[in-house]
Amino acid sequence: MFTIFIIIIVALTSYLAFQNRLMFAKGAFIPYDIARFNQYYRFLSHIFLHVSWEHLIFNMLTLYFFGMLVESGFAFYFGKLGTLLYLMEFLLAGVVATIPSFFKNKNNPSYSAVGASGAVSAILFSSILLDPINKIYIMFIPIGIPAYVFGPAYLLYCVYMAKRNADNVAHDVHFWGALVGFLLPLLFMPELLENFISLIWNQ
Repeated sequence: MFTIFIIIIVALTSYLAFQNRLMFAKGAFIPYDIARFNQYYRFLSHIFLHVSWEHLIFNMLTLYFFGMLVESGFAFYFGKLGTLLYLMEFLLAGVVATIPSFFKNKNNPSYSAVGASGAVSAILFSSILLDPINKIYIMFIPIGIPAYVFGPAYLLYCVYMAKRNADNVAHDVHFWGALVGFLLPLLFMPELLENFISLIWNQ
C-alpha cells in the first residue's frame, strides 16, 4: 500500500533529522528564509520532518488509519490514477496549507514549523468526503463521532485555536490542509459531493 511507503519515508527522514540538527534546520518551514533567500524548497521539505517522536507517531498513525481508507477509495473511483492523485494531494496539501502562514510570518525570523500535519489533515478530510458516516474515535471519548459531524467541528476548533494562538500548534495549517483534502477530489469527480450528501441523508 502506498500509504505505508509514505509513512516509511516520512519516518526515516524525521529520524535522520532527529540525529542531525543541521538537516532539521535546513528543512524546516521558515517563511523568513523563504522570502529573504528564495529557499522555496522549504514549502515541501518540512512535511518530512517532525519535532519529536510523539509528533511523528501521532501524524503517522492518523495517516495510516485514514490513508488506507482514502487510498482504497481513490483506487475505486479513479482507477490507476488513484495512487497519483493520492500522492499529489498529500504533497500539494502540505505546500498549500503553509501559504497563509508564509505571508503572515515572512518578516518574522523566529517563526519555524515542521510536520506533515497539513498533508495528514487533507487525507483525513478526503476520508470524510468518501465515507461521511464513518465513526471517528477521539482519545478519552468512548463513543465514535460521525465523520460528517467531526469535520465541521474540527474546522471550527482550528479557527478558534488559530485566533487564540495560545500553543505551538499550527492550527491554521490543519485548517487549510483539511480544505484541500475535501475539495481536491471534487475537482476531479464532482459526483462525489452528491454521494457524500446521499450517504448522510440515507443513513
